[in-house]
Amino acid sequence: MEVDRADGRTPYQLRPLACSRNLLNRAHGSARWSQGDTIVLAAVYGPKAGTKKNENPEKASIEVVWKPKTGQIGKAEREYEMILRRTLLSICHLTINPNTTTSVILQVVNDDGALLPCAVNAACAALVDAGIPLKHLSVSICCGVSEAGSLVLDPTKAEEQKLQAFSYLVFPNSAQTVLSEESKQAEGEPMEHGIITSVTRGAMSVDDYLNCLEGGRSACSKLSDFLRRNFQSKAPVDS
Repeated sequence: MEVDRADGRTPYQLRPLACSRNLLNRAHGSARWSQGDTIVLAAVYGPKAGTKKNENPEKASIEVVWKPKTGQIGKAEREYEMILRRTLLSICHLTINPNTTTSVILQVVNDDGALLPCAVNAACAALVDAGIPLKHLSVSICCGVSEAGSLVLDPTKAEEQKLQAFSYLVFPNSAQTVLSEESKQAEGEPMEHGIITSVTRGAMSVDDYLNCLEGGRSACSKLSDFLRRNFQSKAPVDS
């Protein structure tokens, strides 16, 4: 049974994508990423000399600051900062610029669902714009399960509130353009078959989660193509 979506999309259809880079003069890198009406502006400052207390000086450090559209930062935003920091630490080469700190500032321009995946995509694009050394790129998507058991990709905020459960998933970008041949395999599996981050809200069965992984991986191949087109073009790219 397919879900009827208010915007007319099919269950597996993503909202229109847009990405612009190098928007802020004082930042070392910046990107504005939108998925439908969800928009996040990311700015990167650094690497700057020195790391914070309790950080390993033999490696680079990543600092993430989340700025909501309105109001003060709360528990949910602190969790987003933690998830983003761990995700970005996993894709950055931390030994190239040891004893430095790179700050990534995420400003929420508008939230209409799938906000954390939008922020991950914006942050990755901004890191590339800043020239920060990366092991590979990452792309993120939200996959939900309706009460009828149907899979829904890239839900709006109204759809998220009606879903039985949903997962924010972060996958490695396609390996072919960012890694050497030797690095494309991990324990016999292609790198793009892996997953970097998974955050689930609500309760879903193992089968539903595996369906989310399959649907999310398929959608992220489209996001990867979109990213590559954006990085190859100096002009803003829309889907």
